[in-house]
Amino acid sequence: MQDEIPPVNQIRSSAMRPIFEPGKRYWLAVIILASIVTWGIVAWLVQVHRGLGSAGYNNHAFWAIYIADVVTFIGVSYGGAVVSAILRLTGATWRAPLTRIAETTAVVTVIIGALFILPHLGRPERILELIYRPNLSSPIFWDFVAVSTYAFASIVFFYLPMIPDLSIGRRYLEHHGRGRLENVYRKLSWNWQGNSQQRRILNGSIGLIAIMIIPIAVSVHSVLSWAFSLTSRPWWHESIWAPYFVVAALYSGIALVILIVALFRKIYNLDSFIVERHFIRLGYIMVPFGAAYLYLTVADFLPGSYVGEDGVASVFSAVLVGRYALWFWIFVVAGCILPTLIMALKPTRRIGTIIFGAALVDGSLWLKRMVMVVGPANYGRVSGTFGSYHFTWISVSVTLAGIAAIPLLLLLVFRVVPILSINEMEEIQFENNKTQLHTSNNGPLPAYLHDINRSLKEDLDDTRVPEPVLGNTNFVKSTKEQAYKQSLTRDRSLLKHQIQVEEI
Repeated sequence: MQDEIPPVNQIRSSAMRPIFEPGKRYWLAVIILASIVTWGIVAWLVQVHRGLGSAGYNNHAFWAIYIADVVTFIGVSYGGAVVSAILRLTGATWRAPLTRIAETTAVVTVIIGALFILPHLGRPERILELIYRPNLSSPIFWDFVAVSTYAFASIVFFYLPMIPDLSIGRRYLEHHGRGRLENVYRKLSWNWQGNSQQRRILNGSIGLIAIMIIPIAVSVHSVLSWAFSLTSRPWWHESIWAPYFVVAALYSGIALVILIVALFRKIYNLDSFIVERHFIRLGYIMVPFGAAYLYLTVADFLPGSYVGEDGVASVFSAVLVGRYALWFWIFVVAGCILPTLIMALKPTRRIGTIIFGAALVDGSLWLKRMVMVVGPANYGRVSGTFGSYHFTWISVSVTLAGIAAIPLLLLLVFRVVPILSINEMEEIQFENNKTQLHTSNNGPLPAYLHDINRSLKEDLDDTRVPEPVLGNTNFVKSTKEQAYKQSLTRDRSLLKHQIQVEEI
């Protein structure tokens, strides 16, 4: 089944809407979110002054909420990058309305996750020692290298597909009197003309980054898991934790993509582009990851519970039936079983229930990571007893600031870049109309040609309007199409080819 794409002029106007028409509630949302983030920064500064004890840390709980935040935020960034990469490589055309939102989410969340290292260290100046005096035998150093590499790859993966959109948006901004932003677009679009050579180079570069970002993402969470596994604490030194962390990251990352897509679909009225089948297909992707994560959870607990080493047995007992049992079983039911059933069963595959299931996944996996961190860290290997950890207003404020920073940064980013991938969507629309054009030689012009003409008339200064390959006489056969070609060439001599179509 072909993926229906709205008309060209609607694609461009909707993609640029957050730049020109953010809406009255935009500034209210920015003020509220910015206030939460500011309060979190103030709380962190208080922690720097008073020490980690003010965040609930103590001699037993040397790792706690902040490292759980690091794992969670870096993990959810995988959903946008890896899923977008896989869908690009497999040629799934339905991805087009989602890619810009997903890839931006990946960049934003990995940056926020990396910043959580600062409150986790207690003394932020120590982050410089990873650069000036690196310990090559430490998994923390290699985690720093992996996260930095992944963040850079995510930014490149976000930027490259946007180059044609910046060229399209440049003319759009010029026509609407946004000179400063238009100059930025001009520089960042690198004189994009849309010819076949530029497209070949760009598509090859995007394909290469899409291939590279998958193993890079896997390596990041694998190295992050080894920061635990190479520490002599019960339950942490498990060989299964690397794939366990990777699957959790993908599972929770796709869930976050669903939540962010739903949010911006509502805010900017993107209902005609992002429809129910997009949520259903993302739900389909979540199902195997949810089932795999539940399996790995059982596989993680079974050997240690059977062998019954003192430390591991004590921690597992606390997690399964003791002090952490409530939070663990909430994760099992709300984070694995219920969302998997929602996505797998047809009667419950609705936009509202899928969003609800995605919210359960992200919330529950944060709880799970808290249990994985706090339980073993609180266990005294000498005494065989557990210490205590309690939340404080500082640790809660910093964590909430990180959560609020995600939609805040996305709102700010989409004030300066198109929220939809214009070029990809127009290419898909053009491909979908190949058959229509091929079978309409003896009839009236296809509807999308009239649509392109309307778009051209609405924005006379736009030289990037996509059109049929006007120079390809094997493709343009009918008399009416030839007349259309001549009128466009006469009126718009600067029109460049946006789409290279194979001969039919």
